[in-house]
Amino acid sequence: MLPKNCKILKVYIREDAVYQGHSLYHALTQRLAEMGMAGVTVTRGIEGFGREKRISSSRILDLSFHLPIIIEIIDSPEKIAEAIPEIREMMEEGLLMTADVEVLKYGKEEIV
Repeated sequence: MLPKNCKILKVYIREDAVYQGHSLYHALTQRLAEMGMAGVTVTRGIEGFGREKRISSSRILDLSFHLPIIIEIIDSPEKIAEAIPEIREMMEEGLLMTADVEVLKYGKEEIV
């Protein structure tokens, strides 16, 4: 069961980022599942830019493997704090951020 007051940890990386020969987003998802995190969602961006201000897009004429990948992890503040060092160790570059969230529903369970 999740507490009502949780944190969201968001990881922004490039689609082509790797960790030990595997896609970084998949390696992170596996590691976070092993850690027992409440939930992880990986989303592929259709367009974006980062620190270098180079726009990557999924438009047909501009196919790119540098598209943004966003990994969102929601769990208790304690579990998020445990995950941060693991993620930092695995990612070479990108954006890592947290924010407070209020969980209203988790699966079929209403959170009050």
